[in-house]
Amino acid sequence: LYMQNSPQFIIAFYAILRIGAVVVPVNTMNLLDEVRHIIADSGSKVAIFGQELAAHIAPLLEKALDHALSACYSDYLIANTDLPVPEVVTAPRANMTSIGAVTWQNALQSAAIVADVATGLDDLAVIPYTSGTTGAPKGCMHTHRSVMHTAVAPAEFCRMAKDQTALAALPMFHVTGLQNGVNAVVYVGGTAVVMTRWDRRCAAMLIQRYCVTSWVAIPTMLIDFMAQPGLDRFDLSSMKVLSGGGAAMPKAVAERIQPLWGLSYVEGYGLSETMATTHTNPAHRAKSQCLGIPIQDTDAVVVDPDTLQVLANNDVGEILLHGPQVFQGYWGQPNATESAFVDIEGMRYFRTGDLGYVDDEGYFFLVDRLKRMINASGYKVWPAEVESLLYAHPAIQEACVIGFRDAQRGESVKVVAVLRAGQSTTAEELMSWARQHMAAYKVPHVVEFVDQLPKSSTGKVLWRALQEKEFATRQ
Repeated sequence: LYMQNSPQFIIAFYAILRIGAVVVPVNTMNLLDEVRHIIADSGSKVAIFGQELAAHIAPLLEKALDHALSACYSDYLIANTDLPVPEVVTAPRANMTSIGAVTWQNALQSAAIVADVATGLDDLAVIPYTSGTTGAPKGCMHTHRSVMHTAVAPAEFCRMAKDQTALAALPMFHVTGLQNGVNAVVYVGGTAVVMTRWDRRCAAMLIQRYCVTSWVAIPTMLIDFMAQPGLDRFDLSSMKVLSGGGAAMPKAVAERIQPLWGLSYVEGYGLSETMATTHTNPAHRAKSQCLGIPIQDTDAVVVDPDTLQVLANNDVGEILLHGPQVFQGYWGQPNATESAFVDIEGMRYFRTGDLGYVDDEGYFFLVDRLKRMINASGYKVWPAEVESLLYAHPAIQEACVIGFRDAQRGESVKVVAVLRAGQSTTAEELMSWARQHMAAYKVPHVVEFVDQLPKSSTGKVLWRALQEKEFATRQ
């Protein structure tokens, strides 16, 4: 399912589940090579995609895919509007016969009859892909049980109103956008106001026009929203719940939210491996820059990452998770699955790789990451994956990817590279090349060329030393 936020995405998601099949949501920022890997790894045989993404699907038809169905977003744009609708939504329907794809409208006109399907709670439902420390993205196996848990439990935890109107601005291909913008809203019988592309002015217009009552937004989105000129001219008083995660909300920004809406920003925590939420703050007693407390039927502990000894309150260690929303493992990777779980006192826990602590009231706080990951505007960038893509550049001998502090995105990608003998390139050329070979959020924003990378006695690149030097330099 390779599509931007749209009515077709939601329809396709439930249609796939209705026939007993498994949804593999794909980031629409991914390009051909990334899509090819996910299709090959997952064994997907059918692609349902937005027509603007045809260039990344067409080469895979026949060789990797058996069928493809193309959606045109403007098919559902049935009325004139003064909203700033992106061009991808207004574009006319394209002819897909040349690449062998069926259009959405032709598929509907076939009026196919769907047979009864015996699908149970523990059958696979969704396989979202998350990048791993070893480079290639890995599929997280989620059952109907784990998907249902983070659709229902957080909605009840936050006492989500049955008549709520939710602004669905986060991408639905990501577990947070899917669960909070689609499944939880459908579960309570609410209304989703769907944004295909982020536009801060459009978001303000939507909140006012449709009396939006709830919005799950990452901090970078809210920072941009609140920085727009003329925000005070919009009536935003309908808002009742404002929540999110992905990164800690800066205190200064949180303090501006309170006078604007009279609300606290309710922070939460989750991963692709847990189909979004494992922790959230109680709305009536939220703590700032805090993950919150475990939701229903979810157990979390903090352990020493080496000994796995459970630590006392306020001691920093690795956060482990156990609950119905925890995935079954990584698709086709039993070794990675085995290393992702540990047994603590007879209970199976997932190792998050996140370092944090729990305070005396049971609230969890994130301190650092045990795993090597860059958080760029809420998107997780795994350096090993970016490095593996960069090695395809003819001038790159070695590359080490690290993060740097970015005022707008929180963190951004930096590459420290060694050039091949006799080869040359520039930072601008390398970044331009990267934009053609990887999703935009993975593209390096800074490039530094060096004669050699620091290495250990065993030849491993000392990425942590480069990372610490970078953070020390830009403080």
